[in-house]
Amino acid sequence: MSEMVFVFWYWWILALILLVIELVVPGFFFLWMSAAGFVTGCLVLLFPATPENFQIFEFSVLSIAAIAAWRFYVKVHPIETDRPLLNKRGAQYIGRVFNLHEPIENGQGKIKVDDSIWKVHGPDCSIQSKVRVVSVNGTVFEVEKVE
Repeated sequence: MSEMVFVFWYWWILALILLVIELVVPGFFFLWMSAAGFVTGCLVLLFPATPENFQIFEFSVLSIAAIAAWRFYVKVHPIETDRPLLNKRGAQYIGRVFNLHEPIENGQGKIKVDDSIWKVHGPDCSIQSKVRVVSVNGTVFEVEKVE
């Protein structure tokens, strides 16, 4: 029975497949695996007698190293944006003042924010009161009464 011999272009095809997967799936995970596949293919091109087990080990180590390096880089150099609260909907409302939609009784009530109703926790207040959002706990606003 003959064994399958890995040639360099197998790794390049794997790199291309992983790159296509990266285009379909969000995140930078498969991009780095694709780069590892390309580098493994280049190393196999330079050293064609490399055993298949070592090629797979090489690909695995390069993949893990590339992904770890990317995560470390992003941690040290976070991506800056002009809208840091874009995907943190509740945090966008901290500091804003709203009228109560339902009075706060026993520490719980509701406010209307744009077209949605949010639960609030805070001191008991009548329905005519105004409250300021001071923090967000999941989908519940922590509020204080505005005098």
